[in-house]
Amino acid sequence: MQIHHTIASLRAALAGQGPVAFVPTMGNLHEGHITLMRQAREHAPVVVASIFVNRLQFGPSEDFDKYPRTFADDCAKLEAAGVNHLFAPDETEMYPSPQRYHVIPDAAHTDILEGAARPGHFGGVATVVLKLFNIVQPQVALFGKKDYQQLMVLRNMVQELALPIRIVPGDTVRAADGLALSSRNGYLSPAEREEAPRLNRVLRQIKAALAAGDQDYTRLETEAQDELRAHGWQPDYITIRCRSDLQPPRAGEALVVLGAARLGTPRLLDNLEI
Repeated sequence: MQIHHTIASLRAALAGQGPVAFVPTMGNLHEGHITLMRQAREHAPVVVASIFVNRLQFGPSEDFDKYPRTFADDCAKLEAAGVNHLFAPDETEMYPSPQRYHVIPDAAHTDILEGAARPGHFGGVATVVLKLFNIVQPQVALFGKKDYQQLMVLRNMVQELALPIRIVPGDTVRAADGLALSSRNGYLSPAEREEAPRLNRVLRQIKAALAAGDQDYTRLETEAQDELRAHGWQPDYITIRCRSDLQPPRAGEALVVLGAARLGTPRLLDNLEI
């Protein structure tokens, strides 16, 4: 695996190498990321990963400075997964001057759910991903379904800007007890880690109820939040939405149930497609 810290180095290495599958990350990699790297090999002969902790997507009170940075361990995992090139720029390489041009996604897609809790987050994500797409110029890019709203925003950005990139979603990778793998799970105390799978369980209860024909969406959402609160959680939302745009359910549309809740320090996310 070749490691590149500059745009020029990466572009020179990729020149003439053929189709590229790209997996952008912020590092601190877990099996969910590595699964995407392995899947990328199925879509193109050249696999590029990136590690960049993007300041633009962090709010003023969020964990940018504390976000785990495990570069040596990450490199070992990527090499074992068959990644050909790693792009690992520093901030001065990605943002040699203040970033004055930004992607502003549709507010209907970004001012809800995660965007309501993290103002400006998805603008920061879309801006850095578009910049990475321009640097890497992949034919395929892979993103996990765990960050479902992010996947929706980026898929729509690619479609509406007519980017020649196919977005491939990767299924959420879970621990044996159902907890969705996340870099921030490391913030959980032992007691919180034992409790954490409850979020997935309440989403599965909603999925089962919907499969049985229950369409009282508000009651299902409220009951799930009440169960979490009864066990010490602070839920931001448990909600049933259309998969395509995360708007309220519409007749005939495929659905997804999404949850975000704080358990102690970390804020956990999960979702299940219906």
